Amino acid sequence: MKKVVLTTLLGLTSMHAAAQQEIKFVMEATYAPFEYMDENNQIQGFDVDLANALCKEIDAKCTFHNQPFDSLIPALKFRRYDAAISGIDITEQRQKQVSFTQAYYDNAAAFVALEGKIADQAALEGKRIGVQNGSTHQSYLIDQMPGVTAVPYASYQDAFLDMQNGRIDSVFGDTAVVAEWFQKNDQLAFVGKPVTNAEYFGNGFGIAVNKSNQDLVDQLNTALKTVKANGEYQAIFDKYFAK
Repeated sequence: MKKVVLTTLLGLTSMHAAAQQEIKFVMEATYAPFEYMDENNQIQGFDVDLANALCKEIDAKCTFHNQPFDSLIPALKFRRYDAAISGIDITEQRQKQVSFTQAYYDNAAAFVALEGKIADQAALEGKRIGVQNGSTHQSYLIDQMPGVTAVPYASYQDAFLDMQNGRIDSVFGDTAVVAEWFQKNDQLAFVGKPVTNAEYFGNGFGIAVNKSNQDLVDQLNTALKTVKANGEYQAIFDKYFAK
């Protein structure tokens, strides 16, 4: 009898493991505190912890993959991955290409420069400003600030280094990411107030999914609602942003 029970339990466990959903998340892992590589070359960050919490609610296995930011949406469209979570602003233009979950993080953008170099945003006219290629920050500069030169970078780390070395005058990025830089360099200063133009930054960050996979969007939205209600989201938020 014990042998029969054990065999049945093992069979049920195997069936569950075989049936467990896998969600392949893609991100650009040079965007601390949202995603970054740790000393063991593993992807960590707010987005990773949140995705793991959502997968736990869905009873799914999460895997994380690192790709350039401007390749994330094309990778979803070609079904190479299931979802992209990488500090992606929900915009009308992107919604034409992919579906988004509800926003999981409210966002604003900010200009940063070396202290004393640029007095205010009006003084950015004619300057070279670093942005991540394919980002809403790049689109904003091209559309709304034609008097500046938007210099695209594969990662903000490269832009930040070029600003320190005088190759560009400023960097335009998300406020939370910029705040991380201030912890490592006391020679930085904000240029003017945060930018909250709703067309580019006002809708928050969302998880992007292929348009044909509404079921996954619904699953993620339900899980997101749960982790916000049970306090897990707040605990993850505090880990990265309550400093």
